[in-house]
Amino acid sequence: MRKYLKYKGVPVNALGLPIFNPNKKEIHKSEPKRFYSFHKCFDFNFGSSSPKDLLVIYDIPFEKRKERDWFRRHLQKFDYVMVQKSVWVGPSPLPKDFLNYVKSIGLSKQLKTFKLATPYI
Repeated sequence: MRKYLKYKGVPVNALGLPIFNPNKKEIHKSEPKRFYSFHKCFDFNFGSSSPKDLLVIYDIPFEKRKERDWFRRHLQKFDYVMVQKSVWVGPSPLPKDFLNYVKSIGLSKQLKTFKLATPYI
C-alpha cells in the first residue's frame, strides 16, 4: 500500500498536485442525509362576511417548530387574525379534516379552541 502526502484531506504527489483514483468513489461525509416531509395543505373558504367568533390558543414547543409554522400559515389561510403571538381569532368551525390531521400529527394536546359569545371586531 502506497502512502500519499495529504493537503487539506486530499492525497497529493511530490509536486503538490492532487491524485485522483478513478476506481474510487468520492464520499462526502460532511453533508448529512436530509429527509424532507411535507404536511398536507388545506383550502377552505369561510367567506368575507363570516363573523370571527372562534378563539384558538396554542402552545407548540420549539422541537415541533415545523408543525407550528405549518399551523400558523393555515390559520392565516383561513382568515384568522393574530391577537397575540399564539392567540388567534377567526371564523368557526375549523374544517373537520383539518382538525383530524392536526390530531394525527400530535398537536391536539397543545391546542385549545373557545367559541366567543360576541364576534371579534
